[in-house]
Amino acid sequence: MNRLAIFDCDGTLVDSQVNICLAMEDCFARAGLETPRRERTRRVVGLSLVEAMRAMLPDADPEFHRALAEDYKLAFQRLRGNGLVDEPLYEGIAELVEGLGAEGWLLGVATGKSNRGLTLCLEHHGLSRRFVTLQTADRHPSKPHPSMIEQAIADAGAAPETTIMIGDTSFDMTMARAASVTAIGVTWGYHDADELREAGAHHVASHPLDILELIKAFA
Repeated sequence: MNRLAIFDCDGTLVDSQVNICLAMEDCFARAGLETPRRERTRRVVGLSLVEAMRAMLPDADPEFHRALAEDYKLAFQRLRGNGLVDEPLYEGIAELVEGLGAEGWLLGVATGKSNRGLTLCLEHHGLSRRFVTLQTADRHPSKPHPSMIEQAIADAGAAPETTIMIGDTSFDMTMARAASVTAIGVTWGYHDADELREAGAHHVASHPLDILELIKAFA
């Protein structure tokens, strides 16, 4: 049975918080809303856009959530068009990806990004060919629903017991638990270690290369 390591993207593979915050501030301003605090924006990273807007504005109408989600996409596209999108890999991620591949792991992504956004991000870093399965918010319910992990497992010919989910938010950990896979939380993203553990993380890593030690249990 194949072994599969699934990564979240924003806050796990790449540091995209500035882009996300700027796009959120832009779409809120265009809707005549008060500028959201960046800490509040960071709390919803990982959710699908409509779910994120619902979390940001729980008393608003569902149609407004959907409209704001579309406005966010346009805001992000404007940033990209102006050359302002910067999504650097976190230190150690390239080495982690290389190390997992050398150990025979298949790699996947499960993210709240769109298909287009994920493709552009991975292509920019030369990582597209590293991943055998890419699951995005365009084709699945929002995290923490386990659909993305379940499809990734099917694509890779893996099984829950041979799969790990690596992510930086409680949404990732809850999703992993719902899919019965090993949940590895990382502390360089948006939620802290205590939150990750409370959400069900089996392990918490403080540096990408720590994960290479954790996977030895799957040898």
